[in-house]
Amino acid sequence: MSEQRDDLKMLSVRLVALHATLLEFERQAYEETHGPTKAAELLRLLLNDPHFAWLRPLSGIIAQIDEALDPREPLAPREATASRGDARADVDVKSFFQATQELLRSGGTGAFQTKYRDALQRSPEVIMAHANVVKILPPRP
Repeated sequence: MSEQRDDLKMLSVRLVALHATLLEFERQAYEETHGPTKAAELLRLLLNDPHFAWLRPLSGIIAQIDEALDPREPLAPREATASRGDARADVDVKSFFQATQELLRSGGTGAFQTKYRDALQRSPEVIMAHANVVKILPPRP
């Protein structure tokens, strides 16, 4: 269980770094049109502005991982016969890695994937943060 939590923590740290890099990339694009923003304004924009809406799927995965890692919220058993929640933890860890894989490497046409591909093409920092996450994801089938 501890190794699985460590893997999940590593994924979280790398996703947070990727999110921060993407947010900075998008902030710069936003400020080119709208002028400088302060930190509090940026948070409001991230939560409510359509310009930043594409980042929300990544924010959601990070929030779910944080919730799963919260020591006050132990993972419940997947099956009634599981005694300590280890089976659920294993499934949850895998599902977080799979969700990340699907979001970052799906090749889909949704808003996130379209904007993400653009950021990857335009920002070396995004490429590096992406590579840092992808190297811990399971191989593609």
